[in-house]
Amino acid sequence: MKPSKLQDHLRRYHPDKTEKDLKYFQTFKDKFQKRHTLDRMFASTSQRNDDGLRASYNISLLIAKSGRPHTIGEKLILPAVEEVLKTVLHKPASDIIKRIPLSNNSVERCIDEMSSDIESFLCNYLQTTHFSIQLDESTLPDNAALLLAYVRFIINQEIYEELLLARTLITDTKGESIFHVLKDTSLKKQFLY
Repeated sequence: MKPSKLQDHLRRYHPDKTEKDLKYFQTFKDKFQKRHTLDRMFASTSQRNDDGLRASYNISLLIAKSGRPHTIGEKLILPAVEEVLKTVLHKPASDIIKRIPLSNNSVERCIDEMSSDIESFLCNYLQTTHFSIQLDESTLPDNAALLLAYVRFIINQEIYEELLLARTLITDTKGESIFHVLKDTSLKKQFLY
């Protein structure tokens, strides 16, 4: 409000406070801003929980990129974080560690959710843009043959390459198994038509 309208408001609606000095209104404002409200209480707790969950997803992504077993989260990473909090920051680590779910199942679930998000984004994006596909055959240590399909596409003037699918092949000398894998896969429906 403009100062002139504020004075008019004070005279009309709060005549008992017209004689109060500026300090009274400043302390009243401070008390009003510091009061406990439901929104503030829930916002602070949800923020704390979100931070732990966000850390769990970030650590799960690091575990997935490293190719290590999912159990490394609770066997190595949580104890390491706890040691850093105790030694470097001199803070009790138990409250913070409890908010970061890194059990084997939690890490697996986080990785599955992230990969599902990436897969759905990739499927949706490839349906609306031009892309190139590259097929490659590879083998596993037990001599099983794999068909790998890579896609290249452009997002924001940058070229990206992603693995689209990896399927085990029943090998034969004519290469017909490659055709059958592509013919039977549901990805054909999503991308080629």
